Amino acid sequence: MPSLARSAAVVAAAGAGTFGYAAAIERNAFTLRRFDVPVLAPGATPIRVLHLSDLHITAHQRRKLAWISSLARLEPDLVVNTGDTLSGLDAAPAVLRSLAPLFAFPGVFVPGNNDYYAPRMKSPVHYFWPEGKKIYGSPMPWPQLASAMTARGWTDLTHVRTTLEAGGVRVALAGTDDPHLRRARYELIAGPAEPDAAVRIGVTHSPEPFMLAAFARDGYDVVLAGHTHGGQVRVPFGPAIVTNCGIERDRARWLHQWDERMWFHICAGLGTNPFAPVRFACRPEATLLTLTPRG
Repeated sequence: MPSLARSAAVVAAAGAGTFGYAAAIERNAFTLRRFDVPVLAPGATPIRVLHLSDLHITAHQRRKLAWISSLARLEPDLVVNTGDTLSGLDAAPAVLRSLAPLFAFPGVFVPGNNDYYAPRMKSPVHYFWPEGKKIYGSPMPWPQLASAMTARGWTDLTHVRTTLEAGGVRVALAGTDDPHLRRARYELIAGPAEPDAAVRIGVTHSPEPFMLAAFARDGYDVVLAGHTHGGQVRVPFGPAIVTNCGIERDRARWLHQWDERMWFHICAGLGTNPFAPVRFACRPEATLLTLTPRG
């Protein structure tokens, strides 16, 4: 075989092997991350927050649904779901079954863009030049799913400020609708965060810098978001290739400090768009955040 043809065959084989690994193995290698977030008053008892995002559930993902249910073993003080829960028009019953054990704990949620519209096939080029014309899929049954989760005890934080008890203390929370679809109206929740709460948590789907800055101005201690999938396909040991939002590629997942007071955590999420079922150098994940005293 001529050297050029041999090289092409090697490259093609390597590409096929990489795609096979990303599609069949890594996207199902569900992982629990753990981070400590120093945002509580000195001497305070730690608070354990389970952060879920981008579940992208379809009706027949038995392995993923079982793994989500198993997270109840962590016995978190609070569960936060930052959106893109749905990926199928018939997925709501599966969502409720998988989350059922977690409804035993206090929980809050906001919607993501894929909760409103069913996924569609699109060119990957869209992620590099996102300002083109947006084409939406069929409307998702998000209102019905949100009502069902509320009926089971979780709080819909869509443009809501509230306090609830978690870990034996008062936690202040505020959330927005999805910034990616330009539905977020921060002015509806604007104002200084609850000063007497043990911790103040902002919740939104897409970690747009303007949204993080707004929460920081109002005195929130930590903001939880998702949307990026951590890049979904990353340079090994390097940054995300794209983030699909305004956050920098090297902060597309995990815990980061926004300023001297506020932290933010981006969950890389558990799912993928059904039309791009691959992950590479970016495992699907949920995160257990332990809020600890500052300093």
